Amino acid sequence: MGHFTIPRLSLRAALLLSLALVAATAAILLWMGRSPICSCGYIKLWHGGRNDAETSQHIADWYTYSHVLHGVIFYWLLWAIFRGRLSVAARLAVAVLIEGAWEIFENTSFIINRYRSQTISLGYAGDSVINSVSDMLAMIAGFLVAWRLPAWVTVVLLIATEAVLLYLIRDNLLLNIVMLLYPLEWIRQWQAGG
Repeated sequence: MGHFTIPRLSLRAALLLSLALVAATAAILLWMGRSPICSCGYIKLWHGGRNDAETSQHIADWYTYSHVLHGVIFYWLLWAIFRGRLSVAARLAVAVLIEGAWEIFENTSFIINRYRSQTISLGYAGDSVINSVSDMLAMIAGFLVAWRLPAWVTVVLLIATEAVLLYLIRDNLLLNIVMLLYPLEWIRQWQAGG
């Protein structure tokens, strides 16, 4: 059986491909009827609310940090899966493709309704397109940080980010996954109390 090799991709080419994937995701979200910006009619760089109507509607919010962690996790996960068969640049493009697919799926009625019914995000209406683009760029930043920093630093970054988010907003990437896949009432009650 022949050895299958994948051509190397330069970092510059991967970044251009990644930006094209971000633009394609934005176009698909617009085609799906997602609002380009917050329905409030303006754009903020940062929205510090936790579970109000403007969460996931502006450029950045508390959940932007979770998307940075997506990048860190994707870096290590794709490294483990492709061990030497894909360059870092190619793995970045794959990570952006996965993140884009998640942004599209996250903004379907199925996931929006799941968040509303199973989490404390009762008023969640999905992401604005500008927020989804920002989330994808945050993931790219997290991936590049994981690539450039020692592994132990990225582990500390991941744990610290999760702990700080847990303390500040009673939510983080891990709880978000748990509540989406297997909601626990005691977690929902604890989150609502904050």
